[in-house]
Parts: sequence; C-alpha cells; structure tokens
Amino acid sequence: MKYKLPDHKSIMGILNVTPDSFYDGGKYKNTTEVINRIKQMIEQGVDIIDIGAESTRPGSKAVSLDEELRRLTPVISEIRKFSDIPISIDTTKADVIKELIKYNIQIVNDVSAGSDNEIINLARENQLYISLMHMQKNPLTMQDKPEYDNLIADIFSFLKDKYQNCVNLGINPSKIIIDPGFGFGKTIEHNFTILKNLDVFKKISENILVGISRKSMIGAVTGKEPNDRLHGSIAAESIAIFNGARIIRVHDIEPSVLMKNVIEKMCI
Repeated sequence: MKYKLPDHKSIMGILNVTPDSFYDGGKYKNTTEVINRIKQMIEQGVDIIDIGAESTRPGSKAVSLDEELRRLTPVISEIRKFSDIPISIDTTKADVIKELIKYNIQIVNDVSAGSDNEIINLARENQLYISLMHMQKNPLTMQDKPEYDNLIADIFSFLKDKYQNCVNLGINPSKIIIDPGFGFGKTIEHNFTILKNLDVFKKISENILVGISRKSMIGAVTGKEPNDRLHGSIAAESIAIFNGARIIRVHDIEPSVLMKNVIEKMCI
C-alpha cells in the first residue's frame, strides 16, 4: 500500500549522516548511534524521518554519489529491519533514489526542486512524494548577498513553475510538496517575511514544508547559538503551522510533537 500524508500536521525529524551539517553534523559516530537516535525519534512520535548524507548548509560542497550511498545505505537498510516509519531521502541525485527505492522510501526531498527530470520520473514511477525547495544559486554561493526583485512573488513564481513541471511529467498534484527554502539564499529579513506570508504559497499546494529548526534566523532574534535555539525554533514553527505549513522539519521531536498537538487540539 502506497504512502499517503496524514490529514494532521506532520513532524519530519531531521537525521543527518554528515560530518558537516550546521547543527548535528558528525554527531553520530557509527550506524548503531544513528539507529538509536531513530528509535528515539519514533518513540517520541515523529511522523516522517528525513535522512540526508550531503550537507546543504551555507558554504558546503557537494559529495560524490558513492560517498552519499556509503553513508545512507547501511542506515536505511537497518531501519527497515525494525520499522516501516515513512522515510524521506534528502538528495538531489536520481541514482541515490534508484538505489534506495528497494527499501520502501516514501519521499524525495530535493533541494534542487526537480532540476533533474530523472528524479521526477522516478518519483512518478514509484508513486513517491517529491518535495521541491526554492534556493537561490547553490549551497556554496547562496548566502553571497541574496537579492530579489520581489521576494514573495519571485519565490512563488519559481515554485509554481517547478510544480507545473512535475505535473506535466505526470506527478499527481497531491504528491507534490513545496518548500520556500528558509535560509537558502535569503537574508534574515527575507526569512521572516516568508514566514509571515507563508499562506500565499497555499495557492500552489496545501503541502507546504517548512524547515526553520535552529537556523540563523532564530539565532538573530534570540542571540543564541544553534545548541540553545530550541525555544525560538518552537515559537517560529508554531507560527508556521498557523500560517499554513503541513510538514514541519525539525531536530527536536518531542517538543515539536507536543507543540503541534496542542495547536491542533485548541486552535485548528
């Protein structure tokens, strides 16, 4: 049976098996530690686990296909020995998806927004969700003085075009997720403007993904380093839910699940 996003808001847990991600890069020394973290996420109520093996933090460099698969495959194969938790793969490489489809993955989280049609075709053929993220330039250069003619209109146009390309290639619209890309080629002010205007993007799709956990926009307001940005992250994520986000991508599962449950019970 193919996966369907739940009707309620979803908490997507971040699991980076990288040495250089901005918050949890290098945190897990071996597969056993990674799996223990995944089991903890599941116990805390995560809906989806997003696993990435190539950092996209500002200034990061690409890794090879072989290295990405070397980091991902042992983790994914081990998860499937004990859980059918929905898995999202954070990658821009079609060959990564080809290799991991056999492990019953559910989502392709593509920060290049389907720039390679092959990854879109794989999603269609295997009935996977595909998440399309806006990014100006690339991770190495994206924070080099980002500028827009009209921030919201420019991002909207980009995501609309990418969404339409997926539809044209045969993806069911219900399988398309859009992500405005907080921190990907945006200033701090850009990020907060997007958060305030998030509901605009529902004109493209109701499936809006927001990833703001512990990012620099939180640090700019709180004056805290990544390790101390939990409270600011939860506040910003609650605003994202109010403004239309369907999926919240987070580092901190339990507090995010509790926040989401309270909002859904009392306000939505």
